[in-house]
Parts: sequence; structure tokens; C-alpha cells
Amino acid sequence: MSLLNAPSPRSSLIRGLATAVAAGALATTVAVTPAVANDEWGGGNSGSGSGSSSAGPTGGNGGDGRHEQARYRGVVTAHRLALRTSPTRGGEVIRYAHRGETVHIYCKTPGDKVKGNPLWYLLTDGTWAWGAARYIDNIGPAPRWC
Repeated sequence: MSLLNAPSPRSSLIRGLATAVAAGALATTVAVTPAVANDEWGGGNSGSGSGSSSAGPTGGNGGDGRHEQARYRGVVTAHRLALRTSPTRGGEVIRYAHRGETVHIYCKTPGDKVKGNPLWYLLTDGTWAWGAARYIDNIGPAPRWC
């Protein structure tokens, strides 16, 4: 084998680095992409909270992550609440929730302010949709941050 045909240590290093970067990007994507909503609802939470509360747990039910989508619930207080594709007033309306409806919350994030409240909840009821926290009162603990 001649030296001209042998792989250089530098090219092996670059290939290894590229592979590590690609694997890291894939792992990051998997870690931050929400799982498909599962319809097993966690239970046992009682009491009520305010849609404007920012404190809350960060783990899933029992720490295993299997029921995290179902851990947080809320009740709609608006007559008709637009559920949107993004946590903004300009997001496309997917559907409407009505006063008294119980919704299942995946997480919360800041977005456009609605009557002074910047928080929005990502809901998992059939479709992934954002609802203004101003019009959703928590049932049990406040949702985790997205």
C-alpha cells in the first residue's frame, strides 16, 4: 500500500467528528420533539390553580415520563377560546374550546400577551394546539415549561 492511497489521520478525524455531530443532532431532535399524545390520563390531582401561575413540576407522573402529557389539566373560562397553531394571537385557529371544557395540557411557554398574561398552554386533546393561559384555570399543579 502506498502512502498516496492510505487514509490520512486527519480525514479519519473529520469523518468521526461529522458522525458525532450528526448523532448529537439526532439525539437533540428526539429529546425536544413532543411525543404523540397518549390517551391515558394521570389522576389524583385535586384543587385548582390560576392560569397565570408559573410554578410547577418538571417531571412526568412518577418520574417515568409515560404519562407526562396527561399530568396537567385545566378548565376553560372563556365563552369560546380559540386554539391555535402557535402561541400567538396571529396563529391559525385549529378549533375552539368552550367554557367549562376540561383540557389536557402538555406544557407552557411565553407568547403574545392576552389581557396582560404572556403564558400559553400546549394542549393535547386530539390535536396539538395552543390556548391562552389567561382563559384556562389549572386543575392541580401548574404545567411544566416547554
